Amino acid sequence: MNEVTTINRTQREYSDAVKKALGRKPQLFINGEWVDSSGDATIDVEDPSSGKVISKFVESTDKDVDRAIAAARTAFDDGRWRDMPPIAREKIMHRIADLIEAHADELAELEAIDVGKPKGMAGAVDVPGAAAHFRYMAGWAGKAGGETQAPYAMPAGTMFGYTLKEPVGVCAQIVPWNFPLLMACLKLAPVLASGCTSVLKPAEQTSLTALRLADLIQEAGVPAGVINIITGYGHTAGDRMVKHPDVDKVAFTGSTEIGKLINRNATETLKHVTLELGGKSPVVVMPDVDIAETAPGVAGAIFFNSGQVCVAGSRLYAHKSVFDKVVEGMAETAHFWAPRASLDPEGHMGPLVSKEQHERVLGYIEAGKRDGASVLMGGDVPSNDGGYYVSPTILTDVNPQMSVVREEIFGPVVVAQRFEDLDEVVKEANDTPYGLAAGVWTKDVSAAVRIASRLKAGTVWVNTHAMIDPALPFGGYKESGIGHEQGRLGLEAYFETKTVLMKL
Repeated sequence: MNEVTTINRTQREYSDAVKKALGRKPQLFINGEWVDSSGDATIDVEDPSSGKVISKFVESTDKDVDRAIAAARTAFDDGRWRDMPPIAREKIMHRIADLIEAHADELAELEAIDVGKPKGMAGAVDVPGAAAHFRYMAGWAGKAGGETQAPYAMPAGTMFGYTLKEPVGVCAQIVPWNFPLLMACLKLAPVLASGCTSVLKPAEQTSLTALRLADLIQEAGVPAGVINIITGYGHTAGDRMVKHPDVDKVAFTGSTEIGKLINRNATETLKHVTLELGGKSPVVVMPDVDIAETAPGVAGAIFFNSGQVCVAGSRLYAHKSVFDKVVEGMAETAHFWAPRASLDPEGHMGPLVSKEQHERVLGYIEAGKRDGASVLMGGDVPSNDGGYYVSPTILTDVNPQMSVVREEIFGPVVVAQRFEDLDEVVKEANDTPYGLAAGVWTKDVSAAVRIASRLKAGTVWVNTHAMIDPALPFGGYKESGIGHEQGRLGLEAYFETKTVLMKL
């Protein structure tokens, strides 16, 4: 562990492209152009690797929000995008993906210094994933449609029935701070494929890449007003978006607490709602696993992105016969996952996103200790130069009543528990209000299928974790969400279905 504490965590110098992005005037992207706010309030941009303020962006006023929604409303109602030939919409979406790839290095660096994640990870995961969402959904632009259906209770040949898929309208989209660019593209791609329009608000902690994305959307040829990107706080700008009478659909990714509030507020006008919320994902390790492969795999399931992942494998259940070897193998990854500054090319894990998140995670670790948990690895703050670093942490000797076991920590903290009986571990894994994801590690395909069918989770991974693909739907059970994103189900969330019945 001495090696871990002597890492130089001084942030590297930013590139010229990133310095230019940071130096831009704080503005909003509304109706196809960069405009000043009606107010003068701004929000600081902080680099979590250093704790230093590096830029500012607009804190939107109510008037700003209304202006953006009005632009989206006009753009939808006059049909400038939804009535465009699908082949033309598809070409523009591929052009956005091309531009994301052309600016990949800049976007990866912006994401790294904004969130705190390693630039290498952002370049390998976030940026390619962002482009992939536009490419996948572009293919649906000309393929989503209704169907004909012969009536069931009427004589043949007397009536003709068919359905139409029509875009739902103006969408308010609010994305989280852990994968800002990826989540923005995941939200915007089905909007463009379906023919809707959008007002998107990135998280107040991490708005840099969404603002840069607006430049690329403009350059790609998306008509004015179709995509509007505003910045601000969730409890002000986000709340006004959700409650606005001209918004037809709300899509939110974030905490379960805020998701519940959004769902209540959206019911006043019965808006369409999709929510991707929190998780406390179990990872079940069976006795037949290859320890050399499994231990690093389950370590990555929790330490990837500093544990700031809704599907993080934060509850480990390892069979008693392999428990010690699994957690020992995880502990051996300590140096690999040792937090470094986000632009350090050797980094695999960075700081937490903010001082608030730093204090939250450390508070949970201390609560776990008070409740009797043992710290097998980490649990401390490594030496640093002002950044929000927490060492990767493994807690053992925990029980189901502890807050570290029951609540979403959203940091690099895993609670490790033994099990003997399969029925017992499935029951414990499901003993949570969440149901977003789960993992199973085993060489036995039959066991994997049986366990996967019994876990109450929207996604179950076998011998891997956090692998998400644009073609596969993603959503949660229980308090982990409503509806799905990605895949065909994700696209259909942006359509209304109209039935037409014609007398012949």
